[in-house]
Amino acid sequence: MINETPAPRAPSTKRLEPLRHVDAGVLNIAYYEAGPADGPAVMLMHGFPYDIHSYVDVAPMLAAQGCRVIVPYLRGYGPTTFRDKATPRSGEQAAVGADLMALMNALGIKRAVFAGYDWGGRAASVGAALWSERCIGLVCTNGYMIQDIANAMVPARPEREVPLWYQYYFQLERGRAGLAANRSGIGKILWSQWSPGWQFDDTCFERTAVAFDNPDYVDVVIHSYRHRFGLADGDAQYGELQQKLAALPVITVPTITLDGADDGVTPARDGSASAAKYTARRAYRVIPRAGHNLPQEAPEAFAAAVMDVMKG
Repeated sequence: MINETPAPRAPSTKRLEPLRHVDAGVLNIAYYEAGPADGPAVMLMHGFPYDIHSYVDVAPMLAAQGCRVIVPYLRGYGPTTFRDKATPRSGEQAAVGADLMALMNALGIKRAVFAGYDWGGRAASVGAALWSERCIGLVCTNGYMIQDIANAMVPARPEREVPLWYQYYFQLERGRAGLAANRSGIGKILWSQWSPGWQFDDTCFERTAVAFDNPDYVDVVIHSYRHRFGLADGDAQYGELQQKLAALPVITVPTITLDGADDGVTPARDGSASAAKYTARRAYRVIPRAGHNLPQEAPEAFAAAVMDVMKG
């Protein structure tokens, strides 16, 4: 299904502030909140290499419709910090899913819509799959996002491998050193490659790039991309969750999956390949002229999807 929507808007100069902080599980999470405290909750999860400003236009749209909107910095990004120096700086899928639940618990949120893209879409999908009783509905990009680590070494077609250069680069210590030395440079290249039609400017990029200065950013990112290929061990505290995820569980809550028609890293498909992974009502939408950072490029379409799953 292709939705008609305006072309990606010019980057906003607004900031999501002020930030709040809360101890949640192994993290002290920095987050932005908007909307009425008693409104239906929406958890908006960002991806790599982005930050909460992917939702700079989505958040006020949802708040204006009466939602309690929570937009956290993921582990390794911005002012979010680990509470204990000894905690492994894991970026595995079980960890980011557990972080979402820990944040909800810390804020006293019983149920919410889980919404995200890239890493945030994976966190939202993990939450929906493993804690369905806490999830009103799911909005995510790029289909079924739970990683099939057991089959991660099966090669894709060559044209699909090319956009994944950064994932292979990060397997090397040279890649770790490169990310440490060139956090913003690598991020800006990926933004351009993944969203070729999005005319972001330096101010827009730099507003987000400061989030990469987090001292745990490199460790978390490198671990994420090594773990998903089975080349790094996970944090033992998430072992049981990861075993559940290895079974590629179905998602039993109402879901809308989105693809940007111009996504430069994960091409839009017809949505049928992962249809069996959704056992409740599921809709699939392709957003024209949008790339990988879909909520920032096409905020109206993303906000509409959130409101649609909330209505059931």
